[in-house]
Amino acid sequence: MGGKGKKKKPRPKIKQVWRRKDSSAASTSSPPPPPWADLPRDITANILHRLGAIEMLETAQKVCTTWRNVCKDPAMWREIDMYNLGDLGSMPYNLETMCRHAVDRSQGQLVAINIEYFGTDELLEYIAERSGQLRRLKIACCYGMCYEGLIEAVKRFPLLEELHLIFTELSSIEIVGRSCPLLKSFTLNRTGRRHPRECDEEAFAIAKTMSGLRHLSLFGNEMTNEGLQAILDGCPHLESLDVRQCFNVYLSGELGKRCAQQIKVLKRPYDSTEGYGWDSTIYDDDSFDGYPSGFSDLDFFSDDDEFYLDYDDYTRWDPEDSDLEELFGFY
Repeated sequence: MGGKGKKKKPRPKIKQVWRRKDSSAASTSSPPPPPWADLPRDITANILHRLGAIEMLETAQKVCTTWRNVCKDPAMWREIDMYNLGDLGSMPYNLETMCRHAVDRSQGQLVAINIEYFGTDELLEYIAERSGQLRRLKIACCYGMCYEGLIEAVKRFPLLEELHLIFTELSSIEIVGRSCPLLKSFTLNRTGRRHPRECDEEAFAIAKTMSGLRHLSLFGNEMTNEGLQAILDGCPHLESLDVRQCFNVYLSGELGKRCAQQIKVLKRPYDSTEGYGWDSTIYDDDSFDGYPSGFSDLDFFSDDDEFYLDYDDYTRWDPEDSDLEELFGFY
């Protein structure tokens, strides 16, 4: 038959090449996920929340997809801590813009917020419009904020339980007391003066409208023994009282005994300010300029309102030097 005489073609020899597991081929595979990516979500959330709002928005959410997803959860923004050192001029981002973004992320669940150095009336109004559940508000060294602006905002926080004001003034404590019937903790701390004038109006307003207080701090207040007596009468549930640098108060005799009996934690006018955390310099009346140490008139001019969008870049925006199309995709 015709096909019998044909020879089969020899099979080509296959050269076997053995490779080690750590060869270059293996090294081109995707790297393993970072160890923190496998942490339970609740543990990751707990860790990130300890960083504070500024670090979460500016750094943490940019590390990986897992962290970004956690940072976008509204539950992460029930408490917003905008702690900073007050050196706003050297910061590469705008804290007010960042704070508004944090409030937006809370989606109405915000219950506590701390604002230091950068607060304005406009920011408070923004918060009030979106945070009807707020229970704790702390404002420190916000010199661009008007007395009336703060009052108008507080009126819209009927569930407020804690209000802490450091170097921040109020036009009417009585309005605060009537607007926030659930208030349990109130702070109104000022700079101490060596020879203060005598004024009990604030003490009387506290006694009249804040009967449910448990904790009260009036660092550097001008009240006298009469004002303190009114507070003890009007706030029977008071447990802690800070009257450091209230140099018109003299805790001797019957008033001193009553304070010792009624108040569990009492800080007296001349007690140490170690650990206070704020300027505790005592000023003479003729040298006190109204500002905490380290500040001058120039520090209290508020910047013009800046453009705000819901985006993740909080750097300061200069309309003269920026290309709108490049920044935001439109003219």
